Amino acid sequence: MTVQLVLNTDLAKGRINPNIYGHFAEHLGRCIYEGLWVGEDSKVPNTDGIRNDVVEALKKLNIPVLRWPGGCFADEYHWKDGIGPKEGRKRMINTHWGGVVENNHFGTHEFFRLCELLECEPYICGNVGSGTVQEMSEWVEYMTFDGESPMANWRAENGRELPWKLTYFGVGNENWGCGGNMRPEYYADLYRRYQTYARNYGANKLYKIAGGANIDDYNWTEVLMREAGHLMDGLSLHNYTIPGSWEQKRPALGFDTAEWFETMQKSLHMDELVARHSAIMDKYDPQKRVGLIIDEWGTWFLSEPGTNPGFLYQQNTLRDALVAGIHLNIFHNHSDRVQMANLAQMVNVLQALILTEGDKLVLTPTYHVFEMYKVHQGNERLDVSYESPEYAFEGKSIPQLSLSASRDAEGKVYVSVCNLSHEAAAELALELRGAVFTQVAGTILTHTELGAHNSFQSPDTLAPVAFSGAVLEGGKLSCTLPPASVAVFTLE
Repeated sequence: MTVQLVLNTDLAKGRINPNIYGHFAEHLGRCIYEGLWVGEDSKVPNTDGIRNDVVEALKKLNIPVLRWPGGCFADEYHWKDGIGPKEGRKRMINTHWGGVVENNHFGTHEFFRLCELLECEPYICGNVGSGTVQEMSEWVEYMTFDGESPMANWRAENGRELPWKLTYFGVGNENWGCGGNMRPEYYADLYRRYQTYARNYGANKLYKIAGGANIDDYNWTEVLMREAGHLMDGLSLHNYTIPGSWEQKRPALGFDTAEWFETMQKSLHMDELVARHSAIMDKYDPQKRVGLIIDEWGTWFLSEPGTNPGFLYQQNTLRDALVAGIHLNIFHNHSDRVQMANLAQMVNVLQALILTEGDKLVLTPTYHVFEMYKVHQGNERLDVSYESPEYAFEGKSIPQLSLSASRDAEGKVYVSVCNLSHEAAAELALELRGAVFTQVAGTILTHTELGAHNSFQSPDTLAPVAFSGAVLEGGKLSCTLPPASVAVFTLE
């Protein structure tokens, strides 16, 4: 059966914020240390201690924003331990992630240097769970105040005369859980207090992000918006795609078709979560001033055998590629409310873009999807009308297709499509209204093996290739997508 779709290329639905393509780097496992930071004396080529090969790969994605230092780590992180001469920095136990020693060699100055190298915006998450109001206030002063003050003077002593530009600032993380096991009413009051002392200095204006709900805790969103919505610019949401259950996670490799289907089903659930949390936000913020910030999302499987389970190191397969494509399509289609999203995490942790081993590097299928989709950043969203065929499996069914479309400033139109089915191809006929196109180009990521992945031994098992099966004729784009595939088409 051919799926009939209609795309009105002249009817824009609002801008896709580039920050939807944001990322997250926590002091967890080998994300920071070995993944991003090797130190100035490392044999691995680096710039000021930061790996050159990782930076080079990440810059190709046009990364807009990077969240740091956590995660659960943020609410046990005391920023003053991570500045000044490295030999004098305090060592601590990372109680959340593996019980390893954190030497604090990667701190505020190193993070801002990383953002400079990546040419991305920094997003700092402050400590509410175990930190004081004064500590948070002084961190903002240290980073952003341009003038005479104890913190600005200290920054200059540590080698940075001018302040940094900092826009995005999170007031705590997961305060319903690892960030303090708080009730929403209590955290709402703490948020009101802490954000008061996160000052705007000079021309630097903070975009303040409140710690939002875990998955479908709609009461948390209700309370936060009611009690503190007028004092925030963004409200976060965390949701991970976990086949099985939180208590009984499944391996990243060796999964069967039932687990494939369950993963696709749970990925699509993000659409309901965004819609329902947005509806609550609409009640208190009909102008949509407050952004929904999905600053932790991605797959969460069992750690790879033989690795520290607290390091959350997992392989990344074609299944992860579909999860990434589905989520980015959902974020595009809710561009009126979703203003940032941060994949967890950047390197060597959970649904990573990059895996490293010594001086070696491998790009994951998720990396390739981000590279394929980056053409949507900052574009006007276009509406696609269609009825997806059902993807049925063992008495359950979900839509077989996930789509989004956008138009750039030059008039080029981009259509991204995911075929979720593990066995059925998808025949598409997309009617193009509002403009005339004479050329189409396509890129596709797929494989005959659902568990296909890239390893250090075989780094190019799964990579995007040109898709030549798209036909543009009579104002209609026609193609047949193979099972388990992600494709992006460019029309001009």
